[in-house]
Amino acid sequence: MTVLDDRIEMAEANDELTLDVMFEWLEKMPIPEGYKTEIVGGHIFMSPQRDHHWDIILDIVEQLRTKYPRKRIKSDVRIDYPGHLNGFATDVTLLAEGAEKTEEGRWRYQDVVFVAEVISKGTAANDYGPKKSAYAAADVPLYLVVDPYQGRCHLYTNPKGDDYATETKIPFGDEVDLTGTVVDLTLRTDEFPRD
Repeated sequence: MTVLDDRIEMAEANDELTLDVMFEWLEKMPIPEGYKTEIVGGHIFMSPQRDHHWDIILDIVEQLRTKYPRKRIKSDVRIDYPGHLNGFATDVTLLAEGAEKTEEGRWRYQDVVFVAEVISKGTAANDYGPKKSAYAAADVPLYLVVDPYQGRCHLYTNPKGDDYATETKIPFGDEVDLTGTVVDLTLRTDEFPRD
């Protein structure tokens, strides 16, 4: 039995399994360089960052930077969302103006106004399923899923409960029109690589 196994057994025995405990475990694990880790519904997911994945993330960040200061844009930073043990490291997050960290040093989901997730084969079901539900439950106004396997984006708006009332599909090459929303700009997709 490893130290990690002992800690898991102790946490489960004491009903103390929390996101903080789980992230402490992750910090002590030998996670390979270039892997993104997050906790979705109490399950730990690790996925490798691939070139096309990073290219799309950087493209979105650069476009957001034309309007927003760097301190409002986050990538792969832990934010805890509603639901059972949801500690996400979103690909791109835009925070509301005036957002401040909690006493624990983390950003609050209540200050998130836009999320973009770029699909990875191994974790796509999370982005279209439990993560979408958590973002809606958190009242994140705009959730963009960029799917290089389909060659299109899925824009979810109008959160209602644990789902979004509106889904708009935008093929790569077309613009994602976010004017008139809290983001108030247009994202180009013509340079998003397909897989």
